[in-house]
Amino acid sequence: MSADAPDPISTVAVLDEPTRRRLYEYVARARGPVGRDEASTAVGVSRPTAAFHLDRLAEEGLLDVVHQRLSGRTGPGAGRPAKLYLRADRQVEVSLPQRRYELAGELLAAAVEEADAVGRPVREAVAGRAHDAGRQLGRTAGTTDPVPVLEGHGFEPRPEQGAVRLGNCPFHNLARKHTDLVCGMNLHLLEGLLEGLGCATYTATLAPSPGHCCVVLEPV
Repeated sequence: MSADAPDPISTVAVLDEPTRRRLYEYVARARGPVGRDEASTAVGVSRPTAAFHLDRLAEEGLLDVVHQRLSGRTGPGAGRPAKLYLRADRQVEVSLPQRRYELAGELLAAAVEEADAVGRPVREAVAGRAHDAGRQLGRTAGTTDPVPVLEGHGFEPRPEQGAVRLGNCPFHNLARKHTDLVCGMNLHLLEGLLEGLGCATYTATLAPSPGHCCVVLEPV
């Protein structure tokens, strides 16, 4: 959970342009970094057009940029390094409503490793890991208000009669199949968030209801 994570929807939207998408697919399939000349020839567009789209893909984090001398020579007279592109390691996933199964997987895997290493009960380790993750998120949020933070991470907070109900569970499918474990993890995550924010206005409680996340922020 990062407070400044890039918006995956805007990133994926960049690929809606046909030429840009063909360039991305060409670079992604290449065995090594690709230059502008090679890419423009492969896709059948001018070099300036290829350069524009390749740089746009790099700005969105879909491509990485490296600089290498294509001649293989070094020293004076070797020429300037060329700007080359390769697929970025960044993984982009889009789901509507928002889901954060990678976060759940990281927390659960870390908890299992901790439980195995120190003999701690797994559920206790899950609670600790989730609380720590929420607290870290709160500390870096730059606010004491949980609503915009929850909004930014897909919980769809809805203020209702002093409380804050959450219209979406980012761990929805997991929560349906492993309700006690995942809802407990979610509760500790949001308790940690409130602590990290320094927010004394709300307390996180389990209050599952149809169409909502299992956790509600109740006024103190």
